Amino acid sequence: MNSPDDAAIRRQRPEDAAALRDVIGRAFEADPEVVALEETLARRSDSTGYVALVDDRVVGHVRLTRGWIDAEARLVEVLVLSPLSVAPEWQSRGLGRALVAHAVAEAKRNGVPAVFLEGDPAYYGRLGWRPASELGVTPPSARIPIPACQAVELPGWEPWMRGALVYADTFWALDCVGLRGDRLARARASLGDGAASSSSSQRGTHR
Repeated sequence: MNSPDDAAIRRQRPEDAAALRDVIGRAFEADPEVVALEETLARRSDSTGYVALVDDRVVGHVRLTRGWIDAEARLVEVLVLSPLSVAPEWQSRGLGRALVAHAVAEAKRNGVPAVFLEGDPAYYGRLGWRPASELGVTPPSARIPIPACQAVELPGWEPWMRGALVYADTFWALDCVGLRGDRLARARASLGDGAASSSSSQRGTHR
């Protein structure tokens, strides 16, 4: 593949399961729980996955799952982008960027006001994302560094939609929120956010 234009992106199908297990498992070799996260999210009615194919072979994947902002006026439905996975042999070729763009376009088409993720602000900033704190939204866990809680606002966004981001229970049940231990300390140090923050770096590419 010379450019992401060579990849076809479509909605995930049940028959993609084995290929996805392979791609996600290799992309997140150090985080085997991400395979279980994807397989569990795939069973939710409020979660949709998309796959990237080259020569009819799955080489990447992204998922959107319903979340909420606990705003003062009411709960606001949003989408959480996780996981984002690219097979190691296809990384650094624009495929992750194409998958993220596709997910954001789908979210916009579905009328949600914003999409959120945990990830490297340097990477996602180049894709048009910004810290959720700039929208008045706080991370769902103190183990997500504030700069790493990223957001992209869509046309339905309104200034009153401020509050804590709430993840679906699947992320909590599988302990797939933020970081722990040395990885959390390294993320905080690299982002210069001290004890006030936390979150995932770009592994795999993103949990």
